[in-house]
Amino acid sequence: MSGRAQLMWDEAVTGYDFGPGHPMDPVRLALTRKLVDAFGLDREVEVVAAKAAGESTLRLVHRQDYIGAVKAASADPAGADQSYGLGTVDDPAFARMHEVSSLIAGQSVGAAEAVWRGEALHAVNFAGGLHHAMPGGASGFCIYNDASLAIARLLELGAERVAYVDVDVHHGDGVQAAFWEDPRVLTISLHEHPRTLFPQTGWPEETGADSAAGSAVNVALPAGTGDAGWLRAFHAVVPELIADFRPQVLVTQHGADTHFEDPLAHLAVSLDAQRAVQVACHDLAHEYADGRWVALGGGGYAVVDVVPRSWTHLVAIAAGRAVEPEAVIPEGWRQEVFARTRQLAPARMTDGRWPVSWSGWEAGYDPADRLDQAVLAARRAVFPLRGLLA
Repeated sequence: MSGRAQLMWDEAVTGYDFGPGHPMDPVRLALTRKLVDAFGLDREVEVVAAKAAGESTLRLVHRQDYIGAVKAASADPAGADQSYGLGTVDDPAFARMHEVSSLIAGQSVGAAEAVWRGEALHAVNFAGGLHHAMPGGASGFCIYNDASLAIARLLELGAERVAYVDVDVHHGDGVQAAFWEDPRVLTISLHEHPRTLFPQTGWPEETGADSAAGSAVNVALPAGTGDAGWLRAFHAVVPELIADFRPQVLVTQHGADTHFEDPLAHLAVSLDAQRAVQVACHDLAHEYADGRWVALGGGGYAVVDVVPRSWTHLVAIAAGRAVEPEAVIPEGWRQEVFARTRQLAPARMTDGRWPVSWSGWEAGYDPADRLDQAVLAARRAVFPLRGLLA
């Protein structure tokens, strides 16, 4: 197996553009790519442009009638069929929507193929992680569910156990739905509580179909959760489940919208804590999945201050050349940011909270604490189904 990491990138993915004023501004992708280059990470990874996902691949997850509706909306955005979630406020139709959505999906599928075949140990597609799209509809800024398609492709290639860990602030509902009945896939989502955030799913009681009981795990975090609580919840749930499941491949989704500056959600996580979870996912892949790691982007709507830094850390960790939190951001990138956005760029790769401290679950818990209640609810719902002590 090659030890080299792949970065999946085609400039055309920046065409995933819902229009002026939409939170999913493609400048976040372009600026991330520029920051990766500014730190010289191109020399540490193999940059690969995979082909777009074809219809046969899309049908691994999506219904044929939905694919047809996306194609029709791409050709005639004004005529988009809203019964498929297209042409809505969240998912406005735009020209060539099918083509660019297929291209993003193709990068995640290509990442999965490269890791499974041993062409790369790690592969990153920060344009991916579009985890809300359902088999028959668009949802939450997501047209095709590239994360589900990557997992489905791994299963098609012969994988028997794939673990998916989603740390986006929103519940990974589309991926959970795609594999609800499949015990070969373990989906774990840490997200803001459905009482306070879209898509209002991801309750701890959602644990998979009877045929796959315990294959869906949901940690619903109270609004306002910060670094210590977020990391405590992650480490209280994820490592033990991964150790038990022993996946052949670890697929992770790293939406940056848990950040305290994100305008669409209510967690209070720093860039430094996001980096700490990225490191933890990398280490889990090496400990339990022979290093096979597919890392995806996701949400994130602080498009200058947060997203490029968070995902550049992700690429650097995958490349084996982590960028130190205190690292100074190259001046050329900061000038690029101002030229594109008229905003002042951050000066360093940290929010000033490194190293992040948190308390491990093994030290005990407080049943009156809202964060610990969330962790307990997840453990009690799933761990016994998997033969583990809650």
